[in-house]
Amino acid sequence: MSQSTESTPEANPFTKPGFIIAAALVVALIAATVVIFLLPKGDATAQPAPASPSSSASATPSAAADAAGKSVCGLPSSKDTALGTAPTSKWELVGKMAVPTDPKAVGPGTTDAEGFRSCFAHSPTGALYAAMNVAALGSSGAPELEKKLAEKLLVPGAGRDAALRETNAGAGSSGNSTTIQVQGFLVKSYSPSEANLDLAFKTDTGALAHTTISMRWMDGDWKVKPADDGVTFSNVSQLRDLSGFILWSGI
Repeated sequence: MSQSTESTPEANPFTKPGFIIAAALVVALIAATVVIFLLPKGDATAQPAPASPSSSASATPSAAADAAGKSVCGLPSSKDTALGTAPTSKWELVGKMAVPTDPKAVGPGTTDAEGFRSCFAHSPTGALYAAMNVAALGSSGAPELEKKLAEKLLVPGAGRDAALRETNAGAGSSGNSTTIQVQGFLVKSYSPSEANLDLAFKTDTGALAHTTISMRWMDGDWKVKPADDGVTFSNVSQLRDLSGFILWSGI
């Protein structure tokens, strides 16, 4: 992959302390805390790894559904372990971000009265859809959605606790005016219980970056695994172009 060898505050908005990506996008895609999307100056070595209308009611998660790989809202599962081409997707705006949607096959299978979206298929495509939909919810600037993201779609642990503290303290993304859109992806690894996704994004200024999101199948849905400080995006790096990614976007 060809990547930029320049990283100055003037040329690269990802290095600016004031550049804040949507809460859920930087903090577990769903943590609803404000984390600065910083790139180390001069860091141009990271590359993507090789690819190895909804219901308002949500069913109660069950161990049986989890063991069978069934989603909490009854979406079908898949034995696929890779995703080598872009899904054929319908897109809709959630806030300012375009997200894929297929409520009857991939998700979101449930959307409540406040617009909180959850329940995705137990498949590589379901994990990808889940990551993008929760990112959009976190960037919506709606405190109630951000809190639900932290409460319901983070894997329990120290990271989730940190995200909830930030959310309860009123740290949100409502002040962020920068918008981002997905441009491509790679499924770095996938098993029935874990998924690691590499997503490429573009800001409204044209800057490109990519980062890795780790997810876990839990309680019949995909949830994001945060680090102990609540951050789950790793190896955030600027991109010069999208070489090496599977191109996929709604805008």
